[in-house]
Amino acid sequence: MALGASRGSVLQLVMGQGLRLVLIGLAIGGVAAVALSGTVRALLFATEPRDAATFAGVALVLAVVALIACFLPARRASSVDPLVALRGE
Repeated sequence: MALGASRGSVLQLVMGQGLRLVLIGLAIGGVAAVALSGTVRALLFATEPRDAATFAGVALVLAVVALIACFLPARRASSVDPLVALRGE
């Protein structure tokens, strides 16, 4: 922001970097969960090992939590006064 970036662009940058990692993690975790779902068959009650609704629900909850976890630092980073930040360095 000290070099002319707007608050919106800083928010977009921080959220974009965080969400990119979230999407990569969800993709890798989804593939691993499908691949390893047969190994926990004996531990599951009232659900199938490859239940699509369960996978989608868990992915949705994780995505929402990750959005909040990305948004809070992004909002804080976009609200920092550039002069205060430069003096602190």
